[in-house]
This record gives sequence, structure tokens and C-alpha cells, in this order.
Amino acid sequence: MTDPLWQRTGTELASLMASVDVSAREVIEAHLERIDEVNGWLNAAVLVTADEARAAADATDRARAAGETLGPLAGVPFTVKDGLDLAGHPTTYGIPTFADNVAPVDDPTIGRLRSAGAIPIAKTNQPEMAMRLATDNPLFGLTRNPWHPDRTASGSSGGDASAIASGMTPMGMGSDLGGSVRNPAYACGIAATKTSLGRLPVHGTSPRASEALLGRQLMAVAGPMARSVADLEAMLRVTVGRHPRDPRSVDVPHDGRNFIRRAAVPTDLPGEPIHPDAREAVRRAGEALAAAGWDVVDATPPEMERCYDVWGRLLGEDFPMTMEALSAVMSDDGAHLIRSSMAFWPAGEVAPQEVHIERHRLARQWALFLDDFPVLVLPTWYQPPFGHHDDLSDDLTVVRALYDGVFTPITPANVLGLPATQIPIGCNADGVPLGVQFMADRHREDRTLAAAAVVEAAHPPITPIDPVQD
Repeated sequence: MTDPLWQRTGTELASLMASVDVSAREVIEAHLERIDEVNGWLNAAVLVTADEARAAADATDRARAAGETLGPLAGVPFTVKDGLDLAGHPTTYGIPTFADNVAPVDDPTIGRLRSAGAIPIAKTNQPEMAMRLATDNPLFGLTRNPWHPDRTASGSSGGDASAIASGMTPMGMGSDLGGSVRNPAYACGIAATKTSLGRLPVHGTSPRASEALLGRQLMAVAGPMARSVADLEAMLRVTVGRHPRDPRSVDVPHDGRNFIRRAAVPTDLPGEPIHPDAREAVRRAGEALAAAGWDVVDATPPEMERCYDVWGRLLGEDFPMTMEALSAVMSDDGAHLIRSSMAFWPAGEVAPQEVHIERHRLARQWALFLDDFPVLVLPTWYQPPFGHHDDLSDDLTVVRALYDGVFTPITPANVLGLPATQIPIGCNADGVPLGVQFMADRHREDRTLAAAAVVEAAHPPITPIDPVQD
């Protein structure tokens, strides 16, 4: 064994521990040491559960020695986005007022990872209320991107992405309302899956969790983050399924019916401007799929920009109902996206029922498209990762251009409840990760993972890395 344990994927670590080549305690210690080494610069982990992780690892090793049957992720460390509940620890949402908001029980998805033997090692940073494209807040501060100190780690699951990319953990669990696992996975050069609506149960214990507004009910989901497609699949297999705390959740097998290996790989991408990196990412993915025998077709999905508009209007109806309460606890920077969205998509400009009728129409059009093309390949963003505070411009024209470059390819999966898997596909000439995402019909995460695995084989993972500091 030549590579340090912190460089291994979660499934590799699980295999090593199952073969008794290493102990769970050794695995946990290696990742705690890595956190000590790099987190001071990156500020990705905001709460390290070292003693609990060591105790869980020791219990795993004793159970294995006694011949007990262990879960498929026994001993594998993982991180938890701050906005998801980890029993006995605060869920702060990055806000000082909630610093002592201790969760009495795990979020259902976190509990299922624990039941599979995985060990939570830290909670990770996010923007206030997960409402920025950059991970920064007044409680914990700025999370940095391991690749470039001046570029955003993005958000809202930026702490998880930075931690995974730098080797603090092999995997983490985030959430996605508007790209919040795919955005930082793209910026930090890792893999992530935004799951279908209802695929993973999500429900916290704070009053906010019980009062989710309509846009969040229709679009917010949990999603696994890791460095390999195999790890994403391993996490999904142990977390999917119905849970009574989330009435949206459903029991659907992970493995769906066989499908034709056909992918839509559009060259005519809706919206402008589109950076050459975005086109290059799609080109590389299409070539890899074609080389593996897939039928690759230049086909454009229906009305992507309209999907983005409907996404914005759903949030634009929600935000005025919460702005007064949020203003009392959030900083001006933290509320910038909310205020901007209210300006871009004013409540009442379109009747709410018309928005929902339009959402249903778009969902039908995309279902028909994805019946013809089981996988759709898109850039994750239309632009490279931006500077740390570029999203806070007072010029709404600048902000809208930034949003368009991010949300146009991101939001169809959210507004339509579709799965989407992002993977890195190498870097550009400046050493900035390129990213591509694979979308499929609802509850067909297996399709997105199958395509992602083919492309990953041609363009292997590019992390973990040592953080760049200058």
C-alpha cells in the first residue's frame, strides 16, 4: 500500500478495512491528521468530531474482530453539511443566532449512512441559510477552494467540496436547491449527485425545517459528494428510500430498467455567454461516451432558459414571505441572493398558478426528451469559478450575468425534480477544473452514474490535492 489513506476513495477504504489490511482507527486517524494539516487554510470543516469518530472506529474494529456482520461503508469517514442535522451537534446554518441550535437526532440520510457503518468526522461550512453561491458567513468565515486561493469554493455545500478535494474526507452529504452540491463540486473538482425529488429523505429538527416554503418543498434535495462515481453510488445505495419524516420521499429501487446507451450531447447550448471551457467539457464527455460505444447525438433539451425562469419565479414567490424574518438574523451579504432574486423575479408578476402549470408543461417536455435520450450531457456551469465576492456586486446587471452563467445549465434538474451527476473532466490550461453534468429522467440516478463512470474512466479523478496557497 503506497498511497496515504487520506488519498483513497471511500469504497477503496471499505475494501481495505474489510480485508483487515488497515483498521478503522487507522483510517480515522489519517483523516484527522489531514484535517489538522490543511483545514487551517481552507476552513472547510467547522466542527471536528474527533473523539466520537475515534470511538466509533474502535467499536467498528471490535465488531469486525468478533466476526460481526458490518455495513458496506463500515469505518469510512464522511462529513456533514452544516445545514443537515448531526445528533448532538449544532445545526447553525452559518448564522451566529443559531450557534447553539443542537440537533437531537440525525437527519434521516445521515442516520442511514451511520447505519451502513460510515463515521461522521466533521461538519462543514456553508453560506448563511445556504443562500449564496459562495461559502462564507459571519459565524465561521470564508471557505477556500483548494485549487486557487482567489476563486470561490462555491456553495452552498462548499465546505464539503473543499474538504473532499483536499483529502480531509473521502465523502460527504450536502443538499441542492439550486446546484448546491454540483456548484461546489464543479468549482473544487470533485463528483456529486443531485438526487431526484423524493429519492433521499431530508428533514431537520429546527422550526425552519418544519416550515419549508413551496419552492423548497418542490426542489430541495440531499445529494452525495465524493471523489469517484463508485463512492456516489455506494452512498446512494444505503440512503435511498421512504422515511416518514419526509412525506416527499418514495421507495424506488436504485437500479432501474435497462436502457439504450444513447446520450444527447448538444453543441447548440441555450443562453449566453458560454465560456470555451464549458464547450470543451461537453466535447470531452461526448468523445468518451462515443469511444465506449454509446450513441452520441447532437440534440438540445427543450426550453432550458424557460426552466431557469420558472425556478426563479418559484423562489421569487417564496422569498418575500421569509425576508423579514431572515433579515433579523442574516447579514447583508448573506441576504444578497434573496434580494437579487426578488428583483429579478418579482412576486406577483406572474400568477403563481401559472408558474405551476408551466412547470408541469416543462416536466412533460423533458420526460419525452429523456425517453428518446436516456442521458443528457451539459456543462455544469457556463463560466469558470468566480472570485470570492463577485456575487455580491451592487450592480444587478453584473449579478444577473453571473447568475445566468451558473443557473442556466444548473436549474432544470431542480425545477423538474431530475437527477444530475457532476464530475470533473480534467483542467484547463490555467489549472482550473472543468466540469460536466449528466441528467436523466426522475429516479434514474443509475443512468447518470453509468454515463459518469464511462467518462470518469477516460478522465480519471483529479483530487485529492494539496491546497494551493499563493
